[in-house]
Amino acid sequence: MIRAAKVRAGSYLNSFLKRYGLELIDSEVVYDWQRLSGPLAGPPQSESAVLPVDAASYLSPDNPRLVELRERYKTFDSRVTTPIVWTDDYVRPQDILTFRGDNAYVWQRRGQNMHETAYALTEFYIRSIDALGLLDKLSEDELFGVSTFVFDTKVVSRDLLDSILEMYFLERHLGLFSREKFNVLDIGAGYGRLAHRMTTAMLGLNAYLCTDGIAVSTFICEYYLSFRGLSGRARAVPLDEVEDAIEAQPVDLAINVHSFSECTLVTIDWWLALLERRGVRYLMVVPNSGELLSRDGKDFGMIIESHGYRLVAKDPKFGDPIVQNYAINPTYHYLFENQAAPDPGI
Repeated sequence: MIRAAKVRAGSYLNSFLKRYGLELIDSEVVYDWQRLSGPLAGPPQSESAVLPVDAASYLSPDNPRLVELRERYKTFDSRVTTPIVWTDDYVRPQDILTFRGDNAYVWQRRGQNMHETAYALTEFYIRSIDALGLLDKLSEDELFGVSTFVFDTKVVSRDLLDSILEMYFLERHLGLFSREKFNVLDIGAGYGRLAHRMTTAMLGLNAYLCTDGIAVSTFICEYYLSFRGLSGRARAVPLDEVEDAIEAQPVDLAINVHSFSECTLVTIDWWLALLERRGVRYLMVVPNSGELLSRDGKDFGMIIESHGYRLVAKDPKFGDPIVQNYAINPTYHYLFENQAAPDPGI
């Protein structure tokens, strides 16, 4: 009798809640990761992060190098330095130290499908397509606050899994693993996670230039690439040096992952004008939502096309439609080509 009363009450309440897009669900069919109080409900505490020796002393808001970069960026072209998301308080002081944690740089426990089951599905999916053995060749050391999961003794993170999927997209369409001496420009490179993975996996990659419209990102990226021992092949380029760097070392491929989605259309136009002017042939874009939309819903695909870049590939992040629905952070990968630019032979 009590059970029947609960069912009736739940039915009445659901009829009301559905007007607002809500519904009551029996707690017995809810997984731990679906509960607000579940084990993945929030970011890990930065105090527990594993850090290298001397990291805490260098990765400080008052480091003279960071102060210098901030001042230089203040006087640079405001079209590319005026933020709509990455304001001065968006990267917290603790994020500078634990920059691989769940924070402004990489959402690891927030967003669509960011839970243990989705991570497991992503890892198993990559195993099924991993003809190059990247999961075994690349590793995760759990430094700087990164969130990790272990599946069959393999430690994985979003950093690792996303990077592998992005490299397979580039391999499908450009065959980069069999190419030599090609150069990459990463726009909005953040802390340099893709630079780390690509230079480790792609032996033919000649130079990987990381740049960013946010001074603190360049500061962290400089440190991270040096820490990973990549300074000879990958380097962070401050914004006011980027055009000279491209002139001295012509770029074959530009990459923008989850960055244009957080920029103004004016900023995106600035970057595309630079790529067109410097004859960059290929551009890979990974938007936040899967569509080429800025944070306020404006289409930036037209800006890309206005600078001579034509879409040659748009692939779902996961080739299987079921996995695309349920694996971590589903989106789309885009590749554009400017045929007026020199052909690098990629």
